[in-house]
Amino acid sequence: MQIHSHSDFNQNRDRREQGLQNLLDRLVKTMQRDELVRQTTNQLRESLQVDRVVLYYFYGQWQGQVTFESLSSKEFSILGSTGPDDCFNNEYAGLYLAGRVKAIANIELEPIQPCHRDFLSGMQVRANLVVPILIPRGLWGLLAAHNCQGPHDWSPSDIEMMQTGAQILATDRNILES
Repeated sequence: MQIHSHSDFNQNRDRREQGLQNLLDRLVKTMQRDELVRQTTNQLRESLQVDRVVLYYFYGQWQGQVTFESLSSKEFSILGSTGPDDCFNNEYAGLYLAGRVKAIANIELEPIQPCHRDFLSGMQVRANLVVPILIPRGLWGLLAAHNCQGPHDWSPSDIEMMQTGAQILATDRNILES
């Protein structure tokens, strides 16, 4: 039988308490980040009067998924969707890293790659507005507004609103630390 000193017991308890505090701190930061993303996507969808606004988060080198969405109707949900690996490549990533904003009023009339058109059609997208979320270490994600029920002409103020939303997310300390 091993006997532990009182100081060993206190050190173990202090380590457990510090570990628990670190876990709670990370949980609070995650909840704050998620609430900011939820509020931003909801406000953008309502202001733009579109069917869906999503956050496409990059978890790996040009691999990501839709982690948040604001919907006008549940039928438009694409939560968890991933992008087509063969369409989003270094060329497109480089454009978004450079700050590219892509506004497509009607995917049927826009000269885009067939795989991109098929991908958008498969998600019921008829019109698309995409802005990058750029943080100091690179492309964190894409903020995308989708109109699913028909074409949508994007105004300069629509684009500015989306860029502002992306900037709010890109400068949030909880996102910068994630």
